[in-house]
Amino acid sequence: MFLLQRVISTTLPSSRRLFSSIGSHDLSKAIFDLNQEMESVFGEPPPSSLSGSIDNQSMTRDLKLNTVEMDGKESFARLTHIGSKGEAQMVDVSRKDISKRVAIAHGKVILGQKVFDLVSANQMGKGDVLSVAKLAGICGAKQTSNLIPLCHNINLTHVRVDLALNPQDFSVEIEGEAASDGKTGVEMEALTAVTVAGLTVYDMCKAASKNIQITDIRLEHKTGGKSGDWSREK
Repeated sequence: MFLLQRVISTTLPSSRRLFSSIGSHDLSKAIFDLNQEMESVFGEPPPSSLSGSIDNQSMTRDLKLNTVEMDGKESFARLTHIGSKGEAQMVDVSRKDISKRVAIAHGKVILGQKVFDLVSANQMGKGDVLSVAKLAGICGAKQTSNLIPLCHNINLTHVRVDLALNPQDFSVEIEGEAASDGKTGVEMEALTAVTVAGLTVYDMCKAASKNIQITDIRLEHKTGGKSGDWSREK
């Protein structure tokens, strides 16, 4: 019995994480299956507290992520776009302070040597690939709130999109930067700029190859807001 208690105590946290990802429709069946498995292993059913402890309250708590330190106080980092009942919501930023917000994102389009040589020589049938992709990335950043449902429509003060050919892996390196003086960050605008620029490179080059890959799209740096500055570790 002591062994059973040790197993239950060590497996329960992971079980809660498992059940938090299971829909309410399947929760009862999952609990029953777990009880059956425990009984087959140990020869007796687990304590009733095992099933009873997995309730809506514990599932709601599991939506909270790792405990973090902010402003000297312990708090939970939560999924901000989920309401109290689990519904999608747009975050209310009306009480946030206005600050200078900047975000830089990066991405890569792997062309392959054949397409890379064509782009380098500006011999693609649709025209200047890098120039068109640059303009597309800037336009994409300005349309972010129309593309991502829960993004705020913000006033951008600056958008930069740079594309450079990398002969080492026959790719196009893309860097996007977005800035705003506002109440919410511009990470999505920078990421959208890079993504749309990458898609445009693909569109401009797809007639020459279908093997092109858009990859490594990621946030590199951000400043401003309550969370402060952040940079990706190299």
